[in-house]
Amino acid sequence: MALIRWEPVRELHTMQNEMNRLFSTFLDSPRAGANGRQAPMRRWIPAMDVVATDDHFVLRADLPGLTEKDVNIEIEDNVLTISGQRKAEHEERKEGYYRLERSSGAFTRSLTLPEGVDAEAVQAGFDNGVLEVRIPKPEQHRPRKVQISLGGETKTIEGAETAEPTDTPEPAAADTGEPTAA
Repeated sequence: MALIRWEPVRELHTMQNEMNRLFSTFLDSPRAGANGRQAPMRRWIPAMDVVATDDHFVLRADLPGLTEKDVNIEIEDNVLTISGQRKAEHEERKEGYYRLERSSGAFTRSLTLPEGVDAEAVQAGFDNGVLEVRIPKPEQHRPRKVQISLGGETKTIEGAETAEPTDTPEPAAADTGEPTAA
């Protein structure tokens, strides 16, 4: 009987390959390829960037080959959804194609927006295959003044906005070295 050394890294690599194959099977639906064989159809998920400016969130999505008519933007329950479809640019033929790598088909991307975003103020533009959606940041809650009356005298207490941390420590009570009564 021969001893075979167990290599856990190889086992993990094998398991990763099997999981990739399994998910590829579920996520890619087959279609007819060259010579009647089945070729996987690649899902198309457009790349998106989200950048925060002082007063907006700016979302940019690369949508090459699409026009503004091919894209749909919806906001429902504080969820921004961008969807659309890129149609295949080639005719279905039995021969003449060596390799098709560009994906086509429907896509959907959804992002949850912060509470308080005004859906009516969201703006979108489309230029050279790049979709730009500008989402205004929600208004921050401002502190309010509360009137307090003490013995017929009215004093105003103002709420402070978030305090900036300072480099100087708060003054400590003077330590005289004598015990204090509790």
